[in-house]
Amino acid sequence: MAETDIAPIIATRRDDTVGFLQNLVSKGLGWARKYSIFTYPYATACCGMEYMSVAGGRHDLARFGAEYPRFSPRQADMLLVTGTINLKQAPILKRVYEQMCEPKWVVAFGVCASSGGFYDNYAVLQGIDRIIPVDVYIPGCPPRPEQVLDAILLLQEKIGGQVHKLADTGQSNPTAAKHDLLMSMNK
Repeated sequence: MAETDIAPIIATRRDDTVGFLQNLVSKGLGWARKYSIFTYPYATACCGMEYMSVAGGRHDLARFGAEYPRFSPRQADMLLVTGTINLKQAPILKRVYEQMCEPKWVVAFGVCASSGGFYDNYAVLQGIDRIIPVDVYIPGCPPRPEQVLDAILLLQEKIGGQVHKLADTGQSNPTAAKHDLLMSMNK
């Protein structure tokens, strides 16, 4: 065993300070992003009505920081896909996802967006995770508003737990990187 293996590593004050500041900035950015989610609702079917009820006064999505829907992908950071996606709509959905700025998150709202639902035919995409990476799935046909609120809380935990760097390292979204790796293995 070498002497360096058993000797404790001593960090300098500069390393401690940079680590402390990086941790503080990361927690602050995580907190700010967690409570300011701008949603792009991609509603295509009956789940759109359930989304409207969640945004209403009774369930009040605003208390979770996801109040304002943005109808431009460049102003949104969460893509909420609600309803059935046909194969003709798949390229449009992918383009909307690609136009969103980083960081971005995707929620599959309902069983049709998650797995195609009971539409097991040639015209329906059997889950949006075949074309874009999904962060949170909401089951149900249609899902209850409480399930949607639980999914928002799960997404907030994921956003708040991410590590934010002081400098941009050029790394992309880890969920998207895993999705791209899986898609390249299937080809």
